[in-house]
Amino acid sequence: MSALEDTFATFISRQTGASDATVVSFDKLSGGAIQDNFGLTLDLEGGNRPGRHEFVVRQDAPSGVAESLSRPQEFRVLQAAFGAGVTTPEPLWLCEDTALTGQVFYVMSRAAGSASPRKLVKSNFSDEQRRALVRRFGAELARLHSVRPPDDSLDFLAMPNPENPALSRVALYRRYLEEIGEPHPVLEWALNWLEDNAPEPGPTVLCHCDFRTGNYMVSGDRLTAILDWEFAAWSDPCEDLGWLCSRSWRFGADELEVGGIGYKQDLLDGYREVTGVSISLATVNYWEVMALVRWAAIALQQARRHMSGEQRSLELALTGRMVAQMEYDLLNQIQELEDGNDQST
Repeated sequence: MSALEDTFATFISRQTGASDATVVSFDKLSGGAIQDNFGLTLDLEGGNRPGRHEFVVRQDAPSGVAESLSRPQEFRVLQAAFGAGVTTPEPLWLCEDTALTGQVFYVMSRAAGSASPRKLVKSNFSDEQRRALVRRFGAELARLHSVRPPDDSLDFLAMPNPENPALSRVALYRRYLEEIGEPHPVLEWALNWLEDNAPEPGPTVLCHCDFRTGNYMVSGDRLTAILDWEFAAWSDPCEDLGWLCSRSWRFGADELEVGGIGYKQDLLDGYREVTGVSISLATVNYWEVMALVRWAAIALQQARRHMSGEQRSLELALTGRMVAQMEYDLLNQIQELEDGNDQST
């Protein structure tokens, strides 16, 4: 048994009151470019959770990005989402004692299925299965968006511009570009467009801010868990809807607007069925542009983690190389929206 798996097993044993914990399997999970995730299966004897259990331990990586929440903050967001009926792993225990592993970590239940975006977009779903899954995405976001400020358990989340969360995002991404310190004229132009075309805001709600193909689990045709809550924030509901529909998350299935799985109307129908609120397609389109700018800024930050020597990683370096594609998509998408506006006038 490695020192790390022994530490995690001992921690869980103490939390459950188990008299013994036998490690069945332990491995580092794929993905998690910003945080480290480990799968741990234990046989527990005695205590309040006897039997075999599958856990995921989520721990700080050696370096991070500015937008990411800390693990204690992420744990509290996960608790809020789980309490609102969102399909998430159950948040179990938080450990802030860095003497154990050198990092803060928390433990949650492990969900069945796959989160691989390449596999999901190539799945042999029927049309009805695709429609049902995308409507489920809308319903899940609707449940999440029922969490609204003020909420004492989420007091660490900054409130956006009360008049328009979109303008708060524009200001934030301008600051990111300034900190990166290299010219990106397409991103700067896109931020100007976003500022000039900001729609009327919706209510301020808890947003996942990274709900996309690759950050949810599917078993068969069933959604089993929404993952990776480190970017959660108070924002406009359409931020989540636009992010999920961004071209960056279609993984080659460009005709399927919602994460390479299905279509926007089914997503919005699922959202309306829970909330009774009809979302404007034009507003979702606007937030798709915002999503491209945001992802480009995060990709530049990821590349800086590698280039600075903080965390040498081929994955981080390659993420930075994706920015040119995002800039190309921005030019095309804004032009499409402008052409559509010209035809409607």
